[in-house]
Amino acid sequence: MDFGLTDEQQAIQEEVRRFAENEIRPVASEYDEQEKYPYEVMDEAAKAGLLGPTIPLDYGGAGYSPVEAALITEELFAADPGIGLCVSSAGFGAESIIEFGTEDQKERWLPDIASGDAIMGSAISEPDTGSDVSSVSTRAERDGDDFVINGNKMWITNGSVGDFYVVLCQTDPEASGRYNGFSQIVVEADRDGFEADKITGKLGIRASDTAELMFDDVRVPEENLIGTEGGGFLQLMQFFDETRTMVAAQGVGIAKGAAERALEYAQEREQFGRPISDFQAIEHKLAEMHTQTEAARTLTRKSAWSVEHEDDQLTALASMAKEFASRVAVEVADEAVQIHGGAGYVNDFDVERFYRDAKITQIYEGTTEIQKNIIARELLE
Repeated sequence: MDFGLTDEQQAIQEEVRRFAENEIRPVASEYDEQEKYPYEVMDEAAKAGLLGPTIPLDYGGAGYSPVEAALITEELFAADPGIGLCVSSAGFGAESIIEFGTEDQKERWLPDIASGDAIMGSAISEPDTGSDVSSVSTRAERDGDDFVINGNKMWITNGSVGDFYVVLCQTDPEASGRYNGFSQIVVEADRDGFEADKITGKLGIRASDTAELMFDDVRVPEENLIGTEGGGFLQLMQFFDETRTMVAAQGVGIAKGAAERALEYAQEREQFGRPISDFQAIEHKLAEMHTQTEAARTLTRKSAWSVEHEDDQLTALASMAKEFASRVAVEVADEAVQIHGGAGYVNDFDVERFYRDAKITQIYEGTTEIQKNIIARELLE
């Protein structure tokens, strides 16, 4: 059992860390306060080859493994979760195209993601359907060689800045079995009848774009169907194994960033004539924060390895990693604010933003409660 990184993986990690420190951290507060999408940072990320890192080399991507993608995500989020999400989610949904798409679909959509010429999203949740994916009601009906789509999607990352989306639709409401009537279809943002409404006022990840999507008789050709009709739900479950592992990496990055900032502050801040890091209460907080972060990192990397090798435990491990790492992110960010005291309660220090940003990792890509359900189901089966 080898817990070390290869020389290549260490080089990737160091390169991303430099990028994050130079391009993301100095402007993070500005984009958060203005709830503004960081197009300028995205241009630099494209030049650095950080968009769609798992897109294969044949389609212009870096061809990184899930483990390497987790390393990248951790470093981006340690600098700033909001902009980190923008960079890491530029190809959100590309996994479905890579795994199930035709050669034409891969050539049509993947290279533009890798080059930074396009942004994509995955449209799953709906206003009345969050964790219960099998109750999605957005409908795609056949009309000749086209699908005509009607419905709404909610809380969609990259919703108002995206160029196209992988949309989970109900294509056969009469299908036998609860999970057999759904399909994934790519919808371009310039289609007639499509509209996106940006959501503002979020607690955290405010640089990242989130929107409600409306489909009013949106017509797309049959060639935009991913894989087989009716196979969308099973495609999505495989997609979640990968994306939940990446959310776990996000949690590790948030915990890492918060813990590092707390350590630095504790060594600089003086009370009663000495640094507060000299006090045992603070020492214990720092020890627990870094221990929790390391434990979350190890579980997340095991999950990423499991995805890469299609291990039998991958579904359980992905949910374990997401549940644990997201909890660690929230707890460590909370302690980082506590160590900063009153200073941590205002936006003069990054930990205030990390505290707000951490919570979303317990919500999107399946809530904490859903992850526990999945883990229990995997154990009992």
